[in-house]
Amino acid sequence: MKPKVVVVMPAYNAGRTLRMTYEELPKDAIHAVILVDDGSTDETLQIARELKLEVFVHDRNYGYGANQKTCYAEAVKAGADIIVMVHPDYQYDPRLVPQIIEPIVKGEADVVLGSRLKQGTALQQGMPWWKYFSNRFLTGAENWVFRLNLSEFHTGYRAFRREVLETVNYAMNSDGFIFDQEIVAQVVAADFRIAEIAVPTRYFKEASSASFGQSVIYGLKILWLVFKYRLFRWKCIPGRQFVSLRARYTKGAPAAD
Repeated sequence: MKPKVVVVMPAYNAGRTLRMTYEELPKDAIHAVILVDDGSTDETLQIARELKLEVFVHDRNYGYGANQKTCYAEAVKAGADIIVMVHPDYQYDPRLVPQIIEPIVKGEADVVLGSRLKQGTALQQGMPWWKYFSNRFLTGAENWVFRLNLSEFHTGYRAFRREVLETVNYAMNSDGFIFDQEIVAQVVAADFRIAEIAVPTRYFKEASSASFGQSVIYGLKILWLVFKYRLFRWKCIPGRQFVSLRARYTKGAPAAD
């Protein structure tokens, strides 16, 4: 049976790019699109309703991580077997949904990341040089701590098998941008398999892009996260955030005859 694929869109003031993103989604490869609006002040909601998307609305701007929490919870409630996050800012190519879910469909991976650096063309595509080199540095640190060999961790284009989102305790994660890295740490801690595909990226005025100052703060938070993860692996701290929901209980002893 074909898995049910649900695309989730964490939206905040994406009115200028939402329609373009949606129109390029391969409709034959997906079953539903869920958009969560995080207190937008532009026409995002109006356009989403015109497109007949399933829309959930936050009463104010809670943050990117909070938006994802609602996205994933609603996708699981909708019966999704595979959940794909597609940013509605048109920075990542929506047409690649079939490629990003393929390793999960084939049973080769539980999580797939769309990497901007796998083919080494991010600078040519317009990624700022300081963002490129900081991305490389942080990815190296994460690969070392997580014992992986990925080309990039800092991507917003991701696909998850349903069991992953039912297992990791993503509700404990930040409501901010560091959520993306926290959930990866949880995936690694739970021994799920991660794959990646190369994705081209667009950089333009309407696409989401953090400032230099925001990126510095984000980078420091990632270094603190990987340090905490290493302490957890060394059993120096309890690290409740990294303990999967399935690891919190064991089967009881068999009943006596």
